[in-house]
Amino acid sequence: MGTERHSADGGRVFDAEGLWWSLPPGPLNAITDVPGVKVGHATIREGRARTGVTAILPHAGDLFRRRVVAGAATLNGFGKSAGLMQLEELGEIETPILLTNTMAVPACAAALTRMAIEANPGIGRGAPSLNALVMECNDGILNDMQALPVTEAHVRAAVGAAGVEVAQGTVGAGTGMRTFGMAGGIGTASRIVRTMGAEFSLGALVLSNFGAREELRVLGLRIAPPGGAEGGTDKGSIIIVMATDAPMGSRQLTRLARRASAGLGRLGSFLAHGSGDVAVAFTTANQIDAASERAVEPIRRLSESAMDAFFLAAVEAVEESVLHALWFAEAAPGYDATILPALRDILGE
Repeated sequence: MGTERHSADGGRVFDAEGLWWSLPPGPLNAITDVPGVKVGHATIREGRARTGVTAILPHAGDLFRRRVVAGAATLNGFGKSAGLMQLEELGEIETPILLTNTMAVPACAAALTRMAIEANPGIGRGAPSLNALVMECNDGILNDMQALPVTEAHVRAAVGAAGVEVAQGTVGAGTGMRTFGMAGGIGTASRIVRTMGAEFSLGALVLSNFGAREELRVLGLRIAPPGGAEGGTDKGSIIIVMATDAPMGSRQLTRLARRASAGLGRLGSFLAHGSGDVAVAFTTANQIDAASERAVEPIRRLSESAMDAFFLAAVEAVEESVLHALWFAEAAPGYDATILPALRDILGE
């Protein structure tokens, strides 16, 4: 395990004067500011492996029995995730959300399936089959993906470690990721949303693995001159997960997920050809009882007039999450001795 850095009690690494972002963060400035949401990691740094698993739990119960309403947006479909098609069709999530490297998706999906069967022995035998949700980025610059180091034990460890304190940077699924030519990985942030007399939380967590250094903007400012060695190639991917306790429907959550692209644009990304960019948003309100036999289900829905406040919160939380992934990342050698520099070192902390 490497150094695991946590977000500081609502404090801000960037924009300390409050001149760039408009909305306040939650107490932890993390996706876990949404009540009930937890995050856990399993980090693998052994042999030729520089990878891991990150688990996001929308609530502490059995997700197969008590599902959460969700939406998804494929911003650029260069990816190999599992479970997105059914999520988009039904607007539900029924397993923990796992993040990992590209070639570990099958192992993670199998592990989620076994864990769900243990809790629900009828799955696939009278009860519906399972839609395991696993999303990925390619960490092949530092991690030898052919080693296939991710196992069911790592998935169980990540789920078992889930809590409200979120380690960021080169940890869990982010261990071998690259962002804007530097070490990247896991980042998270949150916003308090006050609208029309009500108050809610919105949090984001990213697996960040995209961008060329010369394209990076930090609070609107380019930190490297144009025309650098990387030639402006915005290769890589990013997975974005957003959570809220506002009672939204799946269509509204899909709209929310699409706004992640605006947050990436503020950082300098243009969603390049080879980039797999996926955003998922879920609400902890309006949970679905899978065993219900009612013909009509009651559901509360946020007013469309209140959505703008959440769109702004999504943009700000995604932008800050990526910056946190960069800030908390540690420079470390990959399997072939490649080293990605850390942003803090470049900025001369």
